[in-house]
Amino acid sequence: MAARRILVVEDDGAIRQMLVFNLARAGFEVAEAEDCRSGREQMADARPDLVLVDWMLPDGNGVDLIRLLRRDATLRDIPVIMLTARAEERDKIQGLDAGADDYITKPFSSRELVARVNALLRRALAPLDQPLVAGELRLEPMSHRVFMGDREMSLGPTEYRLLKFLMENPDRVYSRSQLLDHVWGQNVYVEERTIDVHIRRLRKVLEEFGADRFVQTVRGAGYRFSQR
Repeated sequence: MAARRILVVEDDGAIRQMLVFNLARAGFEVAEAEDCRSGREQMADARPDLVLVDWMLPDGNGVDLIRLLRRDATLRDIPVIMLTARAEERDKIQGLDAGADDYITKPFSSRELVARVNALLRRALAPLDQPLVAGELRLEPMSHRVFMGDREMSLGPTEYRLLKFLMENPDRVYSRSQLLDHVWGQNVYVEERTIDVHIRRLRKVLEEFGADRFVQTVRGAGYRFSQR
């Protein structure tokens, strides 16, 4: 199997070289970029399997770069980890809301970095037909069936797609507009409040099986799927 390609977008030369060294030692093919422009060029030249991006960059910031990536149909599913010294909760929420899949604050150990990269790649590259499991809740993509233990749920097609997307991205908060883009598609014109209707329908079915706790409202931000 070819080595997974990681793109490192970091303007600090010393930190970038440290990242490149440790990722290469872990068996990855590594590409480098020192600003948003070169990061976009690298992604256009050869699609990476994962992107590590710093928050503060000379010609912009990592948050804007992630937003651009998520709007590009050919790149939007690439996993992204933000690397930053900004450790405030509001900063983490902003980064994740922009589309980052994970958020690592500086300083960090090389072992933690490689472990987080591997974990995210495993999730992103998992077989599409692999069941999604949370406790006794199990969603089977191949058959489009959802179970709680040995009891099957009856979900409408939209509620099924909504649950599947949330289970594929656990513990990440999605705004209504993001859910519309991911579950309905960018070219479908639907009111954002439609999301609330389908969330209520989904929870109503889950509640019958004692599983409504998994779909959580994050006040002022959106919704997430979490076992916590």
